[in-house]
Amino acid sequence: MENKLIVSDPSIMMGKPVVAGTRITVELILEKLAAGETIEQIIEAHPRLTVEGVHAALSYAADVLKCDVVYPAKKAVA
Repeated sequence: MENKLIVSDPSIMMGKPVVAGTRITVELILEKLAAGETIEQIIEAHPRLTVEGVHAALSYAADVLKCDVVYPAKKAVA
């Protein structure tokens, strides 16, 4: 799960994983993609971010999910 483009440092964004050299969290990238933004729109809003950084964030998230036990969320009762 070694990814040199994604780093975690307690002194940066409270230790959340970020794209190296930025304060852009993996979480933010995932939220923006889930909201329908394109990679190009995200990079335009965050010029220090690269396509490789976005791909590294996605790869990191996939690797993290492989390592965790995921419990299904309860369905909302209508």
